[in-house]
Amino acid sequence: MSTAYDSDLTAEQWELIAPLIPAAKPGGRPRTTDMLSVLNAIFYLVVTGCQWRQLPHDFPCWSTVYSYFRKWRDDGTWSRINEHLRMQVRVSEDRHPSPSAAICDAQSVKVGNPRCQSIGFDGGKLIKGRKRHVLVDTLGLVLMVIVTAANISDQRGAKILFWKARPLASSLGRLVRIWADAGYQGEALMKWVMDRFRYVLEVIKRSDNLAGFKVVPKRWIVERTFGWLLWSRRLNKDYEVLTRTAEALVYVAMIRLMVRRLADQH
Repeated sequence: MSTAYDSDLTAEQWELIAPLIPAAKPGGRPRTTDMLSVLNAIFYLVVTGCQWRQLPHDFPCWSTVYSYFRKWRDDGTWSRINEHLRMQVRVSEDRHPSPSAAICDAQSVKVGNPRCQSIGFDGGKLIKGRKRHVLVDTLGLVLMVIVTAANISDQRGAKILFWKARPLASSLGRLVRIWADAGYQGEALMKWVMDRFRYVLEVIKRSDNLAGFKVVPKRWIVERTFGWLLWSRRLNKDYEVLTRTAEALVYVAMIRLMVRRLADQH
């Protein structure tokens, strides 16, 4: 299989992800759209940062591509594919499929669309836009992401994040410890997390004696994940009207990263 764009899936990558694509619904007209072309179009958009309507004409019609993206956003397909591939990557790295530790953090980004809903001002980062709250494993792979207005505090965002992660009990059954930075410190939050989820929330502070940039243990892992996300131009800013679309695109970016990693190991 030859690729027309650098963002296209190779034959090995498509072989890994194809079984995870939902089958066509029974009855009615048979599916005629090529699912590989749909995925390649979505990856092209995320990597290049183009608009849906500006997808090249050698992909399926942009409205068809967006229809599949939106459908898989709303039925949880993107998060399920992310979960499945994450467990595969962990196994390939000689890790247990379910992590016992994770790291949480938040990233504020500017918005690039005046129609965006849920916008706020992050006084700490001086950014008007949105905030991505993520929970990652010790490999930096995303376990859960939520997107809120940027004025939502890290602690409040963490509470929403942990509640949203509850349906992942089957893949997070071993999780007992979560590392975080000083923005999550406080006995009230630690007690809340322990009482409701039985997680130990451990705050790792940066030493006041350190001058300049210094890698902080554990916390660098999630910072690297944020760097991975910014490889995708569509995620350099938040252009999405709905926060759930912004969340889905984070999963899409991670899916592309993981499927490339798995294919390279074969």
